[in-house]
Amino acid sequence: MDKNTKILVTGGGGFLGTHVVDLLRSKGFNNLFIPRQKDYNLTKESDVIKMYEDSKPQILIHLASHVSGLGDNFKYQADFFYKNIMIGTLVLHHAWKNNIKNVVATSAGCGYPEFAPVPLNEEDYWNGFPQKESAPYSLAKRMLHIQSLAYWKQHNFPIKIVLPGNIYGPHDNFDLEAAHVIPALVRKFVEAKINNTDVNVWGDGKATRDFIHAHDVAVGIFDALKLSQPELINLSSGEEVSIKKVVDDLIKISGFSNKIVWDPSRVSGQSRRFFDIKKSQNLLNFKQSFSLYDGLKDTYDWYLENKDFARNSFERNLEVKNEN
Repeated sequence: MDKNTKILVTGGGGFLGTHVVDLLRSKGFNNLFIPRQKDYNLTKESDVIKMYEDSKPQILIHLASHVSGLGDNFKYQADFFYKNIMIGTLVLHHAWKNNIKNVVATSAGCGYPEFAPVPLNEEDYWNGFPQKESAPYSLAKRMLHIQSLAYWKQHNFPIKIVLPGNIYGPHDNFDLEAAHVIPALVRKFVEAKINNTDVNVWGDGKATRDFIHAHDVAVGIFDALKLSQPELINLSSGEEVSIKKVVDDLIKISGFSNKIVWDPSRVSGQSRRFFDIKKSQNLLNFKQSFSLYDGLKDTYDWYLENKDFARNSFERNLEVKNEN
């Protein structure tokens, strides 16, 4: 790609988007258009049309979503379904209408069937229903794959869909009710260390996940731009890690010496989840650069330094809150 290529990054002001934008700029791509929610409500077709008119991009990296943690997904299911199905449908449809040459979009790793065999392989993406607590969100995001196949078949329009694992890193949402597991734990350990208190952890620590640093996902997204046909690709570490392992590493990183209080009454999601990454390794030569311990330390150190400015709250209302 020419370094002057105009790139539209929806969600470019959000957690993952911040890492993608930083990566693009580090590679010399500075002709970026990053739409903000105050200017463009991506659930409204008129705003999506205006976004393309204003940006006139050659490449689309579509990251914008209505996102939160498992608790909010369970409580606000209609909001999560409506906003995500509208955002994805409209943004990708008008990418085709505007003849965008290269499109990569992120779907959701939680869209895999709840009882799919692990490691999760792309061939099993449609072989069952996802975890019910987050199904409205994850099925709305899963439809991006159907949209990509339909637009390829009818219009020869290639949309690459990537499926990140459990992303973590600096700039995440650290609200304790809305955050995913690692940012929630990082915040708890930072505050417990400062206040000399115990740390309360949802679940019993036995659940497993596949954690991947946001920088590494950004690299995979950038590399997916080279593909010329629609693909569905896992982007993760390929390693199964228990929540207890994350807690143990954060104890070492923080120097925490008080008590860990496990709360098995709180929802902890699927019992196991990790990804088969052979496809991303073969197509993109994908590999993580952050080990889990180093990534956790990077995130812990960033939050400790930026806790007064980090995203520690989440707007819960009927207005769309995009990850942008």
